[in-house]
Amino acid sequence: MGVLKGIRLRAFAKVNYALEVRGRRPDGYHDIRSVMQSVSLADEVEIERGGKGFELLVEPEETEIGPPEKNTVYRAWTALQQLTGEGLPVRIQLRKRIPAGAGLAGGSADAAATLVGLNALFGLRLDDGEIRGLGVRVGADVPFCLTGGTALGEGVGEILGPLPAPPAHHLVIAKPERSADTGEVYRLYDELTAKPRNCVQSVVNALRAGDLSALAGSIGNDLAPVTEKLVPEVEILRERLLGLGALGAGMTGSGTAVYGIFESEADARSAAGQVLAPFVGVFEPVASGLEFVPDG
Repeated sequence: MGVLKGIRLRAFAKVNYALEVRGRRPDGYHDIRSVMQSVSLADEVEIERGGKGFELLVEPEETEIGPPEKNTVYRAWTALQQLTGEGLPVRIQLRKRIPAGAGLAGGSADAAATLVGLNALFGLRLDDGEIRGLGVRVGADVPFCLTGGTALGEGVGEILGPLPAPPAHHLVIAKPERSADTGEVYRLYDELTAKPRNCVQSVVNALRAGDLSALAGSIGNDLAPVTEKLVPEVEILRERLLGLGALGAGMTGSGTAVYGIFESEADARSAAGQVLAPFVGVFEPVASGLEFVPDG
């Protein structure tokens, strides 16, 4: 068997059906409790052996991915090199479909795909626990993106427990032009005095009962009131989806993407056609965070 020259993965986005902030930690991060779901919106990560060092190409070319040293794909590659002590010369092609600054874990999904892809491409034989340990160093959502599906996340999101998959449904995901800085959202949240409603247990109960209406009626996000003040378009889009017949609608992560839950694809596509936003599309839950894309 010849040396593997390249590998391609699909890296799925996630939404939060529920997100509760449990408190600020001594390290400055926040403990959360969240129900997370992988969705069919995905980036594609193609990894090839390179001549030396690290090369990253991004499509579309105008995609904003920030400084190279802060890019999650670069940080995943660096962490893997440090763990193995091996040089891993690569050329990575990143085809972005997940909008940045949305709360959809696009950067974390790309990092997860990079870790798994490099492990396979170079035959490093790292086990799942070792890869998860690297992942949490890159980003709190990376451990979830490595496994995906439906999960209860605790800690900073890295402590995961499986949950039943939701009943079949479609999601209209929309993101306004503006994003919100996650650090600022959490700082402002810490200043709130009103207690948010508890939503995680209701969502977990709905999933265990296989009740789509109960799930849609239970979704919630403690950070939404803060982000909606910073970016009012978030609330406008959420209310618009409800007005178009969504069974429920909420914000994912710290924003600014929102989603509406629809039972039928036809209803979801009809609603998406009536939403004005720079990014809008119809997607569905998927059972994993990553998948290998076969050649051809």
